[in-house]
Amino acid sequence: MKILFITKRKIGVFVGILVAMALAFFIGTSLWGSEAVPTLSKPASADTRIIHLVTGEFKSKTADGEEIEAYRWDPGTIYVSEGEPFRLNIYGVSGKEHPFRIEGTDVKGVVQKGKETIVDLKFDEEGVYKLICTTHSDIQSNGPMIAYIVVD
Repeated sequence: MKILFITKRKIGVFVGILVAMALAFFIGTSLWGSEAVPTLSKPASADTRIIHLVTGEFKSKTADGEEIEAYRWDPGTIYVSEGEPFRLNIYGVSGKEHPFRIEGTDVKGVVQKGKETIVDLKFDEEGVYKLICTTHSDIQSNGPMIAYIVVD
């Protein structure tokens, strides 16, 4: 049978570890706060969520060497709650410009390459609303460049 000897040194090390852990906890919570920080979007105000979109382009070649391309919004689907105010920050990455409209609303605008377009929205009815680039609205014009805003 082995006897465990508790010495002053072992007690001191144990207390030192506890003190270090407590200090680390208090320093960490004071520097970073104790509340969760959103990683996808930061509220513009207490009532507004920001959703970031970008314009994108895919290019490829067919078997016979024809170059094809398609433009899109990314992400392609956004989920919001009915009555929730939110802000779309749309950054133009691909394509010179993308005039757009949101189906079922009077909202229209233009996203230009290298610039950000900001649109404040709130939908009071459930449904699926299409964000449509009017330049790339179908396959013949390298589309359809459509994002879906799903309102639940």
